[in-house]
Amino acid sequence: MEKDFSEKKGLWKLLVDGSSCASESGVGLVLNSPDGWTLEYAQRFGFKTTNNELEWEALIAELTIAKHLEVRKIEVSSDSRLVVGLVSGEYKAREDIMAKYLAHVQNLKLDFQVFQVVKVPRPENTRVDQLSKLATAGELEKNRTVLVDYLDIPTISEVDVMDIDVQ
Repeated sequence: MEKDFSEKKGLWKLLVDGSSCASESGVGLVLNSPDGWTLEYAQRFGFKTTNNELEWEALIAELTIAKHLEVRKIEVSSDSRLVVGLVSGEYKAREDIMAKYLAHVQNLKLDFQVFQVVKVPRPENTRVDQLSKLATAGELEKNRTVLVDYLDIPTISEVDVMDIDVQ
């Protein structure tokens, strides 16, 4: 009980979601601090991607932001059964691209003292869903500050991949 309380103390909450349409795709991210500060973020992609890849890009973007904000404890909520299952170890990556995304996230996890991932039903992810759609629509809500970013290439592009030969 005491350990559970100490892990929850100082825990940041992260909600992620992706959205794609015929011509564009993007992600929405909401990061909530333990003291009530909220960062809402939308990111539009300039490359074609699948829905699963969108979910990974959303997670990687927000974990990177959290890392730069020096967040130490984080709980990630996603409506992607695949991403949650892979990150939690419940599923095994069958496709090379999923394995690359998983490896990238596993590396990012090392920057956090506490890292939890939970599956949330889609109806509980409405705000990040709206932000992901905002990223593809380009419209901003009145009286909101939303950072909209543009990613030119996938995070795990071949440029970033390093092969290591073991002798």
